[in-house]
Amino acid sequence: MNRTLKMAGALGLGAAAFAALPAWAQEATAAAPVPNKGDTAWMMISTVLVMTMIVPGLALFYGGLVRTKNMLSVLTQILAVASFAMIIWVIYGYTMAFGDGGNAFIAGFNKLFLAGVTPASTAATFTDGVVIPEYVFIAFQMTFAAITVSLVIGGLVERMKFSGLMVFALIWSTIVYFPIAHMVWAGNGLLFNWEPAALDFAGGTVVHINAGISALVGAIILGPRLGYKKDIMAPHSLVMTLIGTGLLWVGWFGFNAGSALEANGSAALAMINTFVATAAGVLFWMLTERALGHKGSLLGACSGAIAGLVAVTPAAGNSGPFGAILLGAVAAIVCAYFVVSVKPKLNLDDSLDAFGIHGLGGIVGSIGTAFTMLPGLGGPGAADYAIGPQLVTQIIAVVISVVWAAVGSGIAFSVAKVATGLRVSEEVEREGLDLGEHGERAYNY
Repeated sequence: MNRTLKMAGALGLGAAAFAALPAWAQEATAAAPVPNKGDTAWMMISTVLVMTMIVPGLALFYGGLVRTKNMLSVLTQILAVASFAMIIWVIYGYTMAFGDGGNAFIAGFNKLFLAGVTPASTAATFTDGVVIPEYVFIAFQMTFAAITVSLVIGGLVERMKFSGLMVFALIWSTIVYFPIAHMVWAGNGLLFNWEPAALDFAGGTVVHINAGISALVGAIILGPRLGYKKDIMAPHSLVMTLIGTGLLWVGWFGFNAGSALEANGSAALAMINTFVATAAGVLFWMLTERALGHKGSLLGACSGAIAGLVAVTPAAGNSGPFGAILLGAVAAIVCAYFVVSVKPKLNLDDSLDAFGIHGLGGIVGSIGTAFTMLPGLGGPGAADYAIGPQLVTQIIAVVISVVWAAVGSGIAFSVAKVATGLRVSEEVEREGLDLGEHGERAYNY
């Protein structure tokens, strides 16, 4: 009884003391939100899902599309360049893109080597008062940086030096990816603060247009592969490409739904949109093949899946399910027409259609997001949503991304060319990059 009274007295004194604290002290205590465990767990899972998109997803998708003699080189390039991007990200990439301060183009270097980041530091989400551990946010965004530079490889395979790729990755990440990520996603970024702000839920501009345009520039600078349009360059394993497609699709749920930064309704919307836009992409690519006089192919179905995924990325949380279906269908038709009908008429060896799918699909998705926001299409736009100003902003965002990526990648490839020669010798290219660049084979029969 006495112990209970003493405890009650102590609590009473504590409450009185707390009540006597200055108002600002109470507000400071209340202004320190604690990370939600459910949101944190979801973001950790999403980060790992995005990692599966790179290795093994993208590695197998791209690897299956090249000739046998170059399979191992593609796997090695993606594994190495993604790993390199992760190291660069924690050294200075994160502070350039998301550090405190800076300007509309970069955030500065106050968090160089992750200075000031601790297990207790937090990152804001899209809901006031809801936070996640900063390390989780850093890791999530790190996987985006890693997969974006890996996507560029699709335009360069079977002829680019490994050393040249690594030099390119260093320069390109620094002058292209980090600034664009800051402009689109950081609180003081150029396009984030545009009026109205550019809509890019999970990376239509930052990832896909960026990578697609850069791959196009690289393909032009490198020139076509030896025997392009003369020798048979059929994919050596569409089975592996299908496996890679499946892993990409699954991992993309972390990519899109994870970009909500919380386990909430917005993540759920992004999840269902990632299902249906991709399904529409598969079907409409195959239908387009038939309309162009070809048979519906597995390669086309896999390509359509990626086109749908790419297009819905900027609209994942900015569209209703039927808007996402429309977006996936339109992107598949546009990309398929370019890849099947337009590209063969050009002397453009975008080897694995990085530009044809990621570049064009990203443009379709980024501009189309202005339409999918319409409430009439089931979008999350307010009743007074004005499509005109938003469409203008989306076009401006696309133009800025295209120009920035084109100029920056041109610089990066040029420096890599001076430093390494960029392209393998004719002898190595004929023998295959597996042996010529890495001294081993993917297959030993």
